Amino acid sequence: MKYPIKRDATGMRAEYKRADFGEMKRGQFLEFARAALMQNTATESLTIRPAVDADIEGMRTLLNEIIRVGGTTAITNELSSDEMREWFISGAAVVSCFVAADSNGTIAGFQSLSKYDSLPAGWVDIATFASRSRQKSGVGSALFAHTREAASQRGFAVINASIRVVNEGGLAYYSRMGFETYLVEDGDPHAQGRVFNRLRKRFVL
Repeated sequence: MKYPIKRDATGMRAEYKRADFGEMKRGQFLEFARAALMQNTATESLTIRPAVDADIEGMRTLLNEIIRVGGTTAITNELSSDEMREWFISGAAVVSCFVAADSNGTIAGFQSLSKYDSLPAGWVDIATFASRSRQKSGVGSALFAHTREAASQRGFAVINASIRVVNEGGLAYYSRMGFETYLVEDGDPHAQGRVFNRLRKRFVL
């Protein structure tokens, strides 16, 4: 999907417009436009589409590498194919999941929405995973365009993101997408290996 950019005679950006974004706050719009302008040629060739069963192994390879490296996700154990299907494809909590695939069909990233009973009514939870080699290539921005639209179409009012405080890249990403911090959680990182200090950010649709 291309991001049309018009420039004036000096070569400066004159206008940036995405039809599927609707009304955005000026600050959110400018941040998203700035992120899109930083995308490289590889990102422009990405295909963003709903995840299907055939994507499970590619998604699992990407996510399990992130888990092994550690430091960014609260998931501590590598996931099986069945767990990937339950968490991101067809489980009861799954609302949507989009993958970003390059011209060779390799999964460069994926982003999901899930509905949990712990969330307020009208809220949905987001999770984003990008290949470590593609984290600054605009994959996340491209995925969020589709995820945001999916949340809006399904009637959700707020998208919630929970990010570990040590995940500086994740915190910066969600801030660029227009998420705002509303809660800081303190946790014991040694409690069963799954409780961490986290920030909760929300995006109001």
